Amino acid sequence: MEFGFIAPAFFIVVWGTIELGMVLFTTSALEGSVREAARAGLTGYTPNGMNRETFIRNVVKNYTFGMIDMDKLKITTLVYTSFANVGQPEPFTDGNGDGQHGGGESFVDVNGNGQWDADMGVAGLGGPGDIVLYTLEYDWTFLAGYANTIFGVPGVKLRTSVAIRNEPF
Repeated sequence: MEFGFIAPAFFIVVWGTIELGMVLFTTSALEGSVREAARAGLTGYTPNGMNRETFIRNVVKNYTFGMIDMDKLKITTLVYTSFANVGQPEPFTDGNGDGQHGGGESFVDVNGNGQWDADMGVAGLGGPGDIVLYTLEYDWTFLAGYANTIFGVPGVKLRTSVAIRNEPF
C-alpha cells in the first residue's frame, strides 16, 4: 500500500531526471557542434559538390549525434566588421531622447537592407577576415507528454552561439 502512494512521485522524479539529462546532453552537443561548425567555417573550406552552408549544417549534424531533428534546427550566421559590433543595433540619431529608434529618426544602414535593425549583422558566412556570429536555436520538446500538462510548457528553447574571425582564405 505504501508503494502505491510513493510510486507516482517516484516515477515522476525518475522521468524528470531523465528529461533533465536529455536537455543537458543536447545543450552540450549543440554547444560543441556550433564550436566545430565555426571552426569549419572560418577556414573557407568547402568539399567538392557542396556549398559552405551545407557543409556547416553537416558538421552540426555529425556533432549532435542524432539527438536533434535537423529540419527543426535554425542555424543563423551574421557577419560583422569587428567584434565590438556583434549584436549591436545600427547607429541612429535619437531625436526624441527616448533611447530607442522610432519612425522618422535617421540611422546608418550598416547592413544595407534599407531599414533600421536592432542587430547590424549581415546574413552570410563572410569572407576573409570577417567576424561571423554562428547561432543555433532548437525547440526541445519533452519526451513525456504529461510535462506540458503539469508545467504548461511543451519544451525548452535551446540556444547557443559563438563569434569567430575568418582566416585569410
